Amino acid sequence: MKKLILLLLISTFACNNKNSQKDETSSEKLDTEKMASEVNSQEKINTALENWHKAAATANFDEYFGLMTKDGVFIGTDATENWQNKEFRKFSKPYFDKGKAWSFTTLERNIYTEKDNSLAWFDELLSTQMGICRGSGVMEKVDGAWKVKHYVLSIAIPNDDVAEITALKKQTDNLLITKLQSKK
Repeated sequence: MKKLILLLLISTFACNNKNSQKDETSSEKLDTEKMASEVNSQEKINTALENWHKAAATANFDEYFGLMTKDGVFIGTDATENWQNKEFRKFSKPYFDKGKAWSFTTLERNIYTEKDNSLAWFDELLSTQMGICRGSGVMEKVDGAWKVKHYVLSIAIPNDDVAEITALKKQTDNLLITKLQSKK
């Protein structure tokens, strides 16, 4: 009887250990699949952003705005440029119609994805006609395709030049600050 109980205990322990190893293997497999999905999403996001910038450089209006969500937002370098999609289209159309919008070349980009891979955010350094700019934004997966939901473009100013730039734009900033504060 003691041998039978001992045999049952050993069998139970062995089965539990085997199931535990299966759980770890299954968990590791899910982690690997999740990482592969994130990498795949990041590659697709990178491609979408490259195509978006290329569409502007080649003045392809439909492709450019096709890579933005319908409620997409573009924040430009000027403090007054907070464009909702419809207004941004209207503002941009004459530039695209002339065959020359803007040309941004990616220098570096970081992409981060949400757990369920339906939202992502990124930051990028760009070579532009304004020198080095920083872009950052949010991407949303819409019907299986990644689209720009919110984009912020800013001119990168070296820290050593901030005082000079601040002095240069002081008058314009003060006028805009006064105008915006009067709306409160």
